[in-house]
Amino acid sequence: MPDRPLAPEYIPVPVLDPATLIREFITLFVVIDPIGSLPVFYFATRRVPEELHWRFAARAVAVAGIVLLLFLVAGQILIEGIGLRLGSFQIAGGIILFLFALTMIFGEAKADREIEEAERDHLSGAVFPLAMPSIASPGAMLAIIILTDNHKNSVPDQMVTACILLVVLLLTLVLLLLAGRLKRVIGNTGANVVSRIMGIILATVAVDSVLNGLETVGLISIPGNSLL
Repeated sequence: MPDRPLAPEYIPVPVLDPATLIREFITLFVVIDPIGSLPVFYFATRRVPEELHWRFAARAVAVAGIVLLLFLVAGQILIEGIGLRLGSFQIAGGIILFLFALTMIFGEAKADREIEEAERDHLSGAVFPLAMPSIASPGAMLAIIILTDNHKNSVPDQMVTACILLVVLLLTLVLLLLAGRLKRVIGNTGANVVSRIMGIILATVAVDSVLNGLETVGLISIPGNSLL
């Protein structure tokens, strides 16, 4: 009998629903905080010719994107490679994100803090403090690992998250390229107000991450969906 033709290999497709896509977009937009990075960009480019600002912004976003994509690909592997459970990381990450959110809400403004750091470094530029820690912040690194949990998300799902990350970075680049016009509209004070509002949203995301981590390690059971 002739051999029967082999069935085509099944290729999983992303199953993220629109609500999940929106939650992931909001989470990444909040932790990357493009608007909060505007005052840092203003300071870092104060002595850079205006015609070179687009290169400055592109380099900063590219460096931040590489860092965050590296965390997306290898972050969880590294964590589990040293014997840590993702649930524990979700709890710790949620606590750190919550503390990070508190600094956004009550503490020194993100831009003021990073501008002060830049003033102590005369070589400040696209990489520091704009790419890191302003765009690729510790909160963004933690969030990208939690959003791409290898045990819950397939590779196609993680690719969708990577695409959402790239969209947020593209929006960040657009905002930086429009920084001159936006400065005349909202100013540094407006950027700081928006950053504090985002801090409130990030605090909610952080609490959800802790609850999800507790559920992952089997301590509690929570019905419904979570942000992370």
